[in-house]
Amino acid sequence: MEKTRESVNHHPTPTAHGALETEHPRPGPSPVTPAEDDQSLRDALKRCPASTYEAVCQFRKTANPEHLPAIVLGVIERYVEPALRPKLRKPVDDLRLVEDLGIDSLTMMEIVILAEEVLRIAINNEELCRLRTLGDVKQFIECKVRGLPPPVSARSLPGDLVLE
Repeated sequence: MEKTRESVNHHPTPTAHGALETEHPRPGPSPVTPAEDDQSLRDALKRCPASTYEAVCQFRKTANPEHLPAIVLGVIERYVEPALRPKLRKPVDDLRLVEDLGIDSLTMMEIVILAEEVLRIAINNEELCRLRTLGDVKQFIECKVRGLPPPVSARSLPGDLVLE
């Protein structure tokens, strides 16, 4: 008779020291305390401007999309080369991600991962191919947060920046 994984997990098994040990199903993830959540957020945003952390905290409390531009700018600024950061001091929506800010596909993926973490959203790689400008990113994030479909655009990134 073949033993199934389930039957094996419910019977005592000897440990290296000869004692019997019973395997139990693992409980779900332990709840995160507010202090742990805050520390995790601080760690995630440690190289972003301080205003980014404050904007995320306010957004998480209120869900007010007015905080999103500060979050988007702060997250992008973290990954932009220091010499190009002055362009983000007085940002305009037509600021191009690749040509003006030097964002490549790896950098874009890092930006997406951080945005997903701090905003608690999921971003599909196929959705990213339409994002060419800072305005595109801000509009896209606002739609995601509000649960709306992303805006349709005829523009797309150059082939080497399409994330798959």
